[in-house]
Amino acid sequence: IKVAPFGAQAAVASQPLAAAPSLSLPCASLDFLQQFLLGMLGVCFRLHRSLRRCSASCTCRTSWAPFCLSFRFLCTPLAAACPSGAEQGDAAAGEREELLLLQSTAEQLRQTALQQEARIRADQDTIRELTGKLGRCESGLPRGLQDAGPRRDAMADGPWDSPALILELEDAVRALRDRLDRIEQELPTRVNFSAAPAPAPAVPTALHSKMDELEGQLLAKVLALEKERVALSHSSHRQRQEVEKELDALQDRVAELEHGSSAYSPPDAFKISIPIRNNYMYARVRKALPELYAFTVCMWLRSRSGGSGQGTPFSYSVPGQANEIVLLEAGHDPMELLINDKVAQLPLSLKDDGWHHICIAWTTRDGLWSAYQDGELQGSGENLAAWHPIKPHGILILGQEQDTLGGRFDATQAFVGDIAQFNLWDHALTPAQVLGIANCTGPLLGNVLPWEDKLVEAFGGAKKATFDVCKGRAKA
Repeated sequence: IKVAPFGAQAAVASQPLAAAPSLSLPCASLDFLQQFLLGMLGVCFRLHRSLRRCSASCTCRTSWAPFCLSFRFLCTPLAAACPSGAEQGDAAAGEREELLLLQSTAEQLRQTALQQEARIRADQDTIRELTGKLGRCESGLPRGLQDAGPRRDAMADGPWDSPALILELEDAVRALRDRLDRIEQELPTRVNFSAAPAPAPAVPTALHSKMDELEGQLLAKVLALEKERVALSHSSHRQRQEVEKELDALQDRVAELEHGSSAYSPPDAFKISIPIRNNYMYARVRKALPELYAFTVCMWLRSRSGGSGQGTPFSYSVPGQANEIVLLEAGHDPMELLINDKVAQLPLSLKDDGWHHICIAWTTRDGLWSAYQDGELQGSGENLAAWHPIKPHGILILGQEQDTLGGRFDATQAFVGDIAQFNLWDHALTPAQVLGIANCTGPLLGNVLPWEDKLVEAFGGAKKATFDVCKGRAKA
């Protein structure tokens, strides 16, 4: 009997299998290798029995050197006599060593086979687990990503040494790897899709309609309330004006009863005279002013200051603002108009001790102002207390500048001279109207504050005197 080199095969079979990937070979190939190793083990046992038979017949000739070098055994029948006892003892010892070597090799082969069997079972479990995970993943993928056709169980029972089954298992493993690669590529996209906020559920059309209807009703109610508020505001304003008119009428009636009828005829034919500079002579207008968004104030003035400044012809203060409207010339400075503490210099001059007609127009829109002297426009400007309305219910003083509401006069700012025909309108007069008043061809009384005897009261030694402005100017 001649056997191929057994030691080389045992060495190859006993090499560790951990270096190879667990899925590098199909499971059927591993099982085939197990059967091959078991077959080789049977060949070794049959060889051992043949050697024993050769030894028993005393016709055995063993070439030990080639066995040690090439692991080959040669057993042939010989006609020679049996070897001596020493030779037979040496042969028996060699056979025992050979038997022990064969038993050790068989044990190694058996352990290797058991390890391969355990590895194969572990690989089978791993493939089953991956197959289950693949099925669950494919069930969650879109229909277009799922593979068509039924899947076959790669672990189906069958002959492991069948080449067709081995090829089928290899194809199945490759298909599983391809599917796993596709799943790994698709997972980021699916995660992004799942992380994106879900679209808001569509609200039923009926609910939209109801909300629109409620919004319309609410808007209509708000508009109605706003209209009512505006109407109430207008009504309140009208009522306030009516009350003020009634109060003015009552005040006029009281003044008539106290002082009798006007001592001047016509009622505007008088002047206020302040002979010296002091802080106690002045005249006060009894009528309260309404809120004004524009005004024109006109007056006749004759200064007797001797060129040291005209002082303050008039000042109007309200609670919280002493300089709501002030006309002032202090020292050698030009004449100034103050509105809400904002200042504009006026190109007016009253230093010749003669009568001069002065008119000043202002509107809150852009703070526009104009200054007239003797019917002629002397200058104009803008941005003087723009968009500031003149506050109502203040105190109007002629001849003194108020540092507080209705008082705290300063003698250095007092007016010295005569004041006549002080009228106030709630709008800007035209240049023609101003010229008509100045040249006595078109006299006008103020619609907010007319110059009347009963509305002006003198204090501290200031005097009222009869004066016809046009006649008096002609005489002057």
